[in-house]
Amino acid sequence: MTHRQARHVPALTAVTAAALLLLTGCGGGDETSEANDKIAGADTDPNPSPSPATSAPTDTSRPEITLPSDLKVAFEGGRTGDPVKDAVLADSAERMRAVDAAITGTDPKGEAIGYYNTGKALEAALSWVAQFKDAGATITGEVRYYDREVTLEGQNSATLTFCADEGKGFSKDKKTGEVARTPVTKNSYVLYNTSLDKNADGVWQTSQIVSVRGAAQCQP
Repeated sequence: MTHRQARHVPALTAVTAAALLLLTGCGGGDETSEANDKIAGADTDPNPSPSPATSAPTDTSRPEITLPSDLKVAFEGGRTGDPVKDAVLADSAERMRAVDAAITGTDPKGEAIGYYNTGKALEAALSWVAQFKDAGATITGEVRYYDREVTLEGQNSATLTFCADEGKGFSKDKKTGEVARTPVTKNSYVLYNTSLDKNADGVWQTSQIVSVRGAAQCQP
């Protein structure tokens, strides 16, 4: 998304992502279609190769993340029975919430972003937050993350794939409060492929994140 494209606030339709960070996905065509396919916090790759919700880590040294009352974020599949996989899921969820907190202003300095991100994922998250700031926009509504699958790659590395339902997540103009509501389509569903590395403090930081909007495996 270019600086000029970021000014089109109604085109910034969904989180995430979180997405953030999430941070990715890219469509083709005109400015509106490209901006609609951006997701909070990830790099873009057009051809990337129900249980209790995840609870936030309890370590008191971790940054506290809060979200505004008009933004609801839910994570399914938080407990696998494997404590290492559960830690990966928990820190990944906090990563997505950290990006949302920075966008919505509950963490204006983005301290949690630096805690849960590193490398390319950190760069992407900061860039995505800056685009919302430049556009005078924030996010509102509901986002659901599901089908979260962890694969451990040794003691300190893991991959995590998951889907996001952004059908009820929208951008909102900070000054006017106007919500840019858009209809639910196949592009409301996003597939994330992420890599995480465990740092010296035991935090599973997201180091890479790639998303595909409209992925078949995430459709309802």
